[in-house]
Amino acid sequence: MIVISPTGKRGRGYVIVLSILALSAFVSCITERTASGVKLEKDQAANVKNAIIDNWYREVRAATDYIATDRKIVHADLEMPISCMKFGQKPADGRSLYISLHGGGNTTKEFNDGQWQNQCHLYAPEEGVYICPRAPYDDWDMHFKPGLDKFYKDIILFAYSHLSVNPDKVYIMGYSAGGDGVWRLAPRMADTWAAASMMAGHPGDVSLVNLRNTPFMVWCGALDSAYDRNIQCSARIAELDSLQKADPEGYIHEGHIVEGKQHWMDQADTLAVSWMAQYRRNPYPARIVWRQEEVLHHSFYWISVPDNEMQRGKEVRVSVRGNVIDIDKCDYSRLTFGLNDSIVNLDKPVKVRMNGRTIVKKKLVRSKETMERTLRERQDARYAFDCELEVGIK
Repeated sequence: MIVISPTGKRGRGYVIVLSILALSAFVSCITERTASGVKLEKDQAANVKNAIIDNWYREVRAATDYIATDRKIVHADLEMPISCMKFGQKPADGRSLYISLHGGGNTTKEFNDGQWQNQCHLYAPEEGVYICPRAPYDDWDMHFKPGLDKFYKDIILFAYSHLSVNPDKVYIMGYSAGGDGVWRLAPRMADTWAAASMMAGHPGDVSLVNLRNTPFMVWCGALDSAYDRNIQCSARIAELDSLQKADPEGYIHEGHIVEGKQHWMDQADTLAVSWMAQYRRNPYPARIVWRQEEVLHHSFYWISVPDNEMQRGKEVRVSVRGNVIDIDKCDYSRLTFGLNDSIVNLDKPVKVRMNGRTIVKKKLVRSKETMERTLRERQDARYAFDCELEVGIK
């Protein structure tokens, strides 16, 4: 039985409650054995997780039905209208999703509405769902104000549950003020995107280190001198070059400063769509570089940090090889690793080292409770972890 209780008018603050009764008798049997101390084997854990995800999927679909009807996302008193179009035939592994952010900014509602309508028809992927959200604000930072990340998560959940989108084929792109948004959203939500492309936006003071596992494209007119966009974009392309030189397996990127073009690039940037389409998200990268941005996040890929210690600028650098996790840098008192058999072999002990010194070596147990809890915390099926390992940093 699934219970969904709206708090307020339709679409606002849905609370989703999981009922154990929705699971099959087979899964219930395994769950009881696990609770009594019998561990889940790898194949059993896969069956349990699939049942949990199936149940969650039905809840997500019910909770996002209002988006399919109303074509807007609502949180409290804030609304984000969306335009949605489908292109091509659905591939066997699910559709792609392109979230495309419009230009405009600190101007009139009418002007920003026009920019939104223009963005709705600016790009056309060969395959995929193309969603253009209308920013809830009429301001220069309209797409990336604190609190908006959950709107983009809801777009993904809606597309996943109603439009057969593969969560590992989600791309973000944007023009002008939308490009400003991509500069911010791509790094701080890097564990969400398969790739990102920024068109004619200004990066501000954002750090790019989080893009280690997220392919990123930069487009700017060579004559786009307002706010020094051309200078700033050229500098950030050079920064990505430097990051990739130091870490050749990461920081996939392309930079295009289009000669003879000002703010409007005459659609030279449409090549970004096919460039992004070649990439898929890797939710379990072997190396993670995570720097907290202005909007703080509890988790990033398969690591999480204490809520009360989150602060902009704090960094974690972690890598895994075989069953050894190495912490190269950590600005927190402890880390929690969400683990599954795609990251380590859970049938063997997992070792954690800090600067080469072993701080933990432990055999872990796959847990249904951990799968359920991490799925609900992350709202992403790829981040429903079999177990967690918390380590203190000294």
